[in-house]
Amino acid sequence: MRFLGVGETNDLGAMYYGLRQRGHEVKVFIEEASSRDVYGGMLDMTSDWRSELGWLREAGGEGVALFESAAKGDEQDALRREGFQVIGGCALGDRLEADREFGQQVLRGIGMHTARSYSFTDYGDATQFLRRSPGRYVLKFNGASSPRTRNYIGEMDDSADMLALLAMYRDHPIDAGSPDFVLMQHVQGVEVGVGAYFNGEAFLQPACIDFEHKRFFAGDLGELTGEMGTIVSYRDSQRLFVAVLAPLTGLLRDSGYCGYINVNLIANDDGLWPLEFTSRFGYPGFAICEALHLESWEQIFLRMLRRDGLQLATRAGFSCGVVLTVPPFPYRDGYQALSKGEPICLRPGTSEEDRSAIYFAEVAQVRGQLVTSGCTGYVGVATGAGATVEGACEIAYRRARQVVVPNLRYRADIGERVRMHDLEQLRQLNCLG
Repeated sequence: MRFLGVGETNDLGAMYYGLRQRGHEVKVFIEEASSRDVYGGMLDMTSDWRSELGWLREAGGEGVALFESAAKGDEQDALRREGFQVIGGCALGDRLEADREFGQQVLRGIGMHTARSYSFTDYGDATQFLRRSPGRYVLKFNGASSPRTRNYIGEMDDSADMLALLAMYRDHPIDAGSPDFVLMQHVQGVEVGVGAYFNGEAFLQPACIDFEHKRFFAGDLGELTGEMGTIVSYRDSQRLFVAVLAPLTGLLRDSGYCGYINVNLIANDDGLWPLEFTSRFGYPGFAICEALHLESWEQIFLRMLRRDGLQLATRAGFSCGVVLTVPPFPYRDGYQALSKGEPICLRPGTSEEDRSAIYFAEVAQVRGQLVTSGCTGYVGVATGAGATVEGACEIAYRRARQVVVPNLRYRADIGERVRMHDLEQLRQLNCLG
């Protein structure tokens, strides 16, 4: 088969590398200049993905364009109209993720109750709102590429911390444009995601549930990084799927969506409270899910494109992913001086099975040595699968310890909250099954 990967920072590098190792032809376009060395020496790159469309079309039904982000939906829609096979998202999917209030509106339209959310393009207006209506809010910036580290979960009931943060953002803007963000009412409960692959007409089954660990440090301290590790399972997801994803079938079918889609939720005694969409592959979610797959990505993609079946072959149990980083992750400033180009080694005796379960991200091959590359210090994710959360985590951490990089960091508590509290709480709330 032929695969053309299109993205900003080569987030799917490990997937592309696996496809190439299994004998497929792969070309990758990386939009951001600072990330064009990611998987350098390991994959074939192109400087213009549109110039490769003829090469892709020559493969006919064996040619697939893979889009990584929720930022090129219009291009994906256009390619589908031209007869290309595309997996990623669509224009509607981009809006579902990037425009948070629109996403909440869609979820209300399928009968879900949502937390109160207020949109702003001016820090002063948001400040006045908080003075009138103090409370705990979650600050989230719109836009699929907005820095997750600028989002903030308010801690103080009088909004004093949020007011101070907004004043700092006002006085120290990171760009010249107007800010675009929401303040969402804070909802207490168990955070869980439900996701599935949509083939343009229907969802593949089963869906998966996931428990992300977003903060940088153990104990849920530090920056909101996007993701420092996750627990995933393809079992006991049906109730959440029926409540959240299944009602979106018609909307996704009408929009031409073909790819993975996820909704993150809070579950409590009052029900399910959707927080946000992910209308694309998840990172490192795709790797953590793969630990439970009984078939290859190319088999899954062909089933989606040919629409000749809706069953996804998966293992029972859980998978764990532990994100591996070096300084200055989750930031970019200083990476060139601190960690870029550092050698990456695996300990002697690391088995081939363990090697294949470590999905590298910002890496390159230089004179036969694997080194850190890219722009943030995101080294990769170590994964493990097991019958229990504890068993999956034990394997993932054993594999993480096989990776040797100067100043390597990772959270040491991935999965603890899930096995000690979240799963049981969701069972009591009748959300699993």
